[in-house]
Amino acid sequence: MYVCAPGAAKGRFSPAFGSVGCSVVCPWYRSAPVGSPGSGGRWVDLVGICEGLFCVVVQPSAANRKRSPRVPIARSKDFKILRNMDVKSRNYLLMNRQALERDIKTSYIMDHMVTDQVLTLQEEEKVKQQNTQKERAAMLINIILEKDNNSYRSFYNALLHEGYRDLAALLQDGIPVFSSGNGKSSLDGMTSYVKRILCEGGVPQRPVVFVTRPKLVDAIKQKLYCLGSDPGWVTVYGMAGCGKTVLTAEALRDHQLLEDYFPGGVHWISVGKQDKAGLLIKLQNLCSRLEHDSTLSQRPPLNIEEAKDRLRLLMLRKYPRSLLVLDDIWDSWVLKAFDNQCQVLITSRDRSVTDAVSGNKYEIHVESGLAHEKGLEVLSLFVNMKISELPEQANCIIRECKGSPLVISLIGALLRDFPSRWEYYLKQLQNKQFKRIRKSSSYDYEALDEAMSISVEQLDNDFKDYYKDLSILPKDVKVPTKVLCILWDMETEEVEDILQKFVNKSLLFCDRNGKSFHYYLHDLQLDFLTEKNRNQLQELHKNIVNQYKKYYKLNMPIPSQEDCMYWYNFLAYHMAGANMQKELRELMFSLDWIKAKTELVGPAHLIHEYVEYSSVLDQKDSIARENFQEFLSLNGHLLGRQPFPDIIQLGLCQPETSEVYQQAKLRAQSETGAFYLEWINKKSLKNLSRLVVRPHRDAVYHACFSQDRQRIASCGADKTLQVFKTESGEMLLEITAHEDEILCCAFSADDKYVATCSADKKVKIWNSRTGKCMHIYEEHTEQVNCCQFNNRSGQYLLATCSNDTFIKLWDLKGKYCRNTMFGHVNSVNHCRFSPNDEYVASCSTDGTVKLWEVRSANELKTIEIKDFFQNADEQDDVEVLVKCCSWSRNSDMILAVAKNKLLLFDVKTSNLLTQVIVSHHSTIQYCDFCAGDELVAVALSHCSVELWNIKSLSKVADCRGHMSWVHCVTFSPDGSLFLTSSDDQTIRIWETNKVCKSSDAVLKSELDAVFHNGEVMILAIYNQKYIQLINGNTDNIIMQTEPQESLICCCCLSEDLKFAAFGQENGTVKVLQLLDGKVLKYREAYRTSVQHCRFTSDCQTLISSAHDAVIQVWNWQLNECVFLRGHKEAIKDFRLLESAKLLSWSFDGTVKVWNIITGNTEKDFACHGGAVLSCAVSPDGRKFSSTSADKTAKIWSFESSCVLHELKGHEACVRCCTFSPNNKLLATGDDKGDIRIWDILTGGLLHFCSPVTVDEGEPTHGGWVTDLSFSPDSEMLVSSGGYLKWWNVTTGESLQTFYTNGTNLKSIHVSPDFKVYVTVDNLGILYVLQKL
Repeated sequence: MYVCAPGAAKGRFSPAFGSVGCSVVCPWYRSAPVGSPGSGGRWVDLVGICEGLFCVVVQPSAANRKRSPRVPIARSKDFKILRNMDVKSRNYLLMNRQALERDIKTSYIMDHMVTDQVLTLQEEEKVKQQNTQKERAAMLINIILEKDNNSYRSFYNALLHEGYRDLAALLQDGIPVFSSGNGKSSLDGMTSYVKRILCEGGVPQRPVVFVTRPKLVDAIKQKLYCLGSDPGWVTVYGMAGCGKTVLTAEALRDHQLLEDYFPGGVHWISVGKQDKAGLLIKLQNLCSRLEHDSTLSQRPPLNIEEAKDRLRLLMLRKYPRSLLVLDDIWDSWVLKAFDNQCQVLITSRDRSVTDAVSGNKYEIHVESGLAHEKGLEVLSLFVNMKISELPEQANCIIRECKGSPLVISLIGALLRDFPSRWEYYLKQLQNKQFKRIRKSSSYDYEALDEAMSISVEQLDNDFKDYYKDLSILPKDVKVPTKVLCILWDMETEEVEDILQKFVNKSLLFCDRNGKSFHYYLHDLQLDFLTEKNRNQLQELHKNIVNQYKKYYKLNMPIPSQEDCMYWYNFLAYHMAGANMQKELRELMFSLDWIKAKTELVGPAHLIHEYVEYSSVLDQKDSIARENFQEFLSLNGHLLGRQPFPDIIQLGLCQPETSEVYQQAKLRAQSETGAFYLEWINKKSLKNLSRLVVRPHRDAVYHACFSQDRQRIASCGADKTLQVFKTESGEMLLEITAHEDEILCCAFSADDKYVATCSADKKVKIWNSRTGKCMHIYEEHTEQVNCCQFNNRSGQYLLATCSNDTFIKLWDLKGKYCRNTMFGHVNSVNHCRFSPNDEYVASCSTDGTVKLWEVRSANELKTIEIKDFFQNADEQDDVEVLVKCCSWSRNSDMILAVAKNKLLLFDVKTSNLLTQVIVSHHSTIQYCDFCAGDELVAVALSHCSVELWNIKSLSKVADCRGHMSWVHCVTFSPDGSLFLTSSDDQTIRIWETNKVCKSSDAVLKSELDAVFHNGEVMILAIYNQKYIQLINGNTDNIIMQTEPQESLICCCCLSEDLKFAAFGQENGTVKVLQLLDGKVLKYREAYRTSVQHCRFTSDCQTLISSAHDAVIQVWNWQLNECVFLRGHKEAIKDFRLLESAKLLSWSFDGTVKVWNIITGNTEKDFACHGGAVLSCAVSPDGRKFSSTSADKTAKIWSFESSCVLHELKGHEACVRCCTFSPNNKLLATGDDKGDIRIWDILTGGLLHFCSPVTVDEGEPTHGGWVTDLSFSPDSEMLVSSGGYLKWWNVTTGESLQTFYTNGTNLKSIHVSPDFKVYVTVDNLGILYVLQKL
């Protein structure tokens, strides 16, 4: 008997177990002889679960088939049967006979043909008697050749359904035409056109015998007609197992519907519960299927966005007017991958699943459950009896099953094998006291556990053990056959036979993904097994782990393997379930495992596992787990993107006490020929961030905590709203929410909703759990800058403000704005409810903060912020733009920010209580009060966030880590955490107490380094007021000056390490003695800030330049000065040459050679039409190179003053250049991140060093290339820019990348042996790197 019992038929193959629904026959059944030797070799066939029509086909054992024949296939009355096969069809069989005999397995093919009644049981037995697979295939083809056209068609369809698409394609042109007047097939009443369309589209076959529901089938057709030729969605929804899948497939078996409305075909894809990786696989398979006859072989799409674009093009260009069927959709975000302006039919349990997509929408509700009469009909089909012949116990069984098709199918399957046990099974249901699977279960079927228990008990002992092994499978996960092959140490065919036994007994789901089988349990079945085998679960988990270790030994699964994703997602789950502490620690603390897993699924799942399994990992101690969790939390945003960084190099950047560092160090030392770097001065650096996530593909404008602190919502320039877990960064929701940039988002007080507002002038309200759009408000006439909910749960008030100068209050119970508050005369940038919900504060570009009464919507008062920017030092033409405000917890004070000031006001009196000038060099972007009213966090335009104590007016923390502007900073409701969001696409979560205890040094990017006797001495500018001499090897500060009255802009060291010099913002140049830090001489040299200073080799002369066109050569010991005048614009930089010569270059496009003794110009080169950005001198001193903003570089001869080569090809400003020590090569770098290697002799391009781009499209070098340096052998090149990279000069390939905490590295100092590198990033962090 072939049965698909209730559940969900997933795509083209889905005999499986489900919760509720109807019985169908699945065409891709398997069979296996079971029973004792005396049982007569009973052939137990498919008992599966499909979401479909209630149907069944009786298939007795081979020995009993004559006694109990198949139910015949319905044939069209006026169909004319062809007795002989067409000549054309015979010829196609004969032509392709060799390929068919070589590849096909006859057993499954014959099952289809027997079902189609074109092959007799005697003929099937004749084929089986052959000795080899090839001989069996040859015999089957001989038999088909002697039959009619129906045999050819049946054979062709069987090939399609069993995955032999390539062989079926060979026979496709030989398919015989129908000769009947109405064009109906003798196989199932369908035309050949319908048969072909549905087979090619992967639509599940109609069950051989079924109980149909014509009203629902017609309803689905009517909704498909409503689509017409317009894009849209038809949703067939209802409870699991209610028949959605087979009803949908049945509706598509309509010639007129397909021909008139979907001539492009039908494409069926089974989706199910998916994560992003699983969805990508589904999309890849669908694209591959749609491209199967394409002449161009394309690689599979690498991400969901790429797959969406390819699918859109295929549907529009290759399959216009076709229908895409998405079976078993669980999550609304999945539909976005298919939202391509095409016609889509979906089946789902969730009626609202299409709320997140656009287009016309139609719904059909499929009622669940069976009437008593229908239940009897299904039961009668199981036992192959008429309803009138059923015993009285049948009515009682249906009542005990409470109309559940699932339970009816389970009992029916048992009665099929033991037809005399009606009374026995009825008593089992009535009297057997089974423990409820879940007492609080939402599945209210009291007979379910009884039915499952009875079914399991009927298994042979060996099969019971195999079924028990399934107790440890994770919920809602489809397990590849290969996993169970490893678990049971069996071949694929053996495992499939065992699992098919469970499928036949309605004890397991089966899904076909491409050509492979995936198996899974319904959650109720899994709960049943878990409860039943609770005392053995640890051993079962241990067994699967041991089998994995036995199979893979010391290797790891690779992405091309079928079981790869399962092990990466669930191996740790099994180890934790087995309490295998040693093995779990080895796995989770393995850099190889971390690298492989994050490259496949990203970092969030792994971070979640560190938290989830901490009790097992921490049995010995928690230090290692904390080290690895912190490492992944802070570097996961790098590990999860392409090109994937070297995890060993990232590990070497961890503190030396970290387990991560120690493992990375051992690995680096053991790898011969590898290039790794040790950050030797990192001891004092502390990682202040708790977690770094990169959820967006563009700038993140806003982020906020939920009230329970468990979730974070974020939005930005990529037009998406993201919701993710605070602990791990694991994505919960991703919604393309608006048509333009989203500027703000906010949780409601009860966390039920998230509001978003956008530059598209709309405000939207979303269910924060499901992502369903609840409201859309469109009353603002310009971009909406901010949205904030009130603070009281249960009352949903939302305040929004816009460039249209209005603040609006919305009550979510209504469709329209409740109040509009007007009074500002310019854009309103920010608004916020007071904690007691009595007032709303608004900030505007008009220079004011206004307070409004919520109840009346009247203006309470106006605070003129621009009045506090009226003194002489602050007068300028820039308007006072008030960007943000924040309330104190008791609503008595309000904090406002404008320009670089924090201003705290008393709400009652409007008096200014205090003000803080936060920075002289950047503006405040955002602010937020901490819950305790003492701390204020401010986000600054120079990439950092500062915490200030508003009572003591002191800065208590400087939080550095972002690489670009910080747009938002927000505390968690309890103040223990705060988050920041930035233009660098990341969100950082910080611990408030941790950052307040930090005191990291901040160095200016201008520094000097001298390499001497194996040590590196570094002169650095600390906090812009001090000069520090640092031993780079030990990180010890050897000397620090007194604070200077004017900010320090540049500095330099003498070669003998006796003197240092620095230039200041007020134009002063000073020389100091390194021994004690005392200033020896100073000179008020310029009216503008000093940009560069350098000692001559004798240390007696200091050369400097400022923001003007003059270079000053100051003999500081004799106090004599020579002025080098000649440039027309500011000096970009200069370089000392031999024989008292100086090379300088300027923004005026010229390069000059000076005699620094006389001050005369010796050579003058008009090099470029744009600013000259850098120059380099060849090792032999005969040539120099220049690079320019005009996107070119040039090589010049000093002797002839002529240009030797003009180097074109850069697409951006060429910012730096350097000659190789062997005098053969020139390297140039530009603002696009490209590096080019040129032949000096010919001027030809040899290599292009930045061929790879990351998936978001940003350059490999992370921005500008600012400095370059060759190794002494001219075989390697190091470059600085967004980070540091080392290159193979011969091949142009990247050898290593060092990711600094910050970015914008202005220069790199390299030791003569190319083993030590010194730089500082824009966060002021010093890096002394040593090659291992």
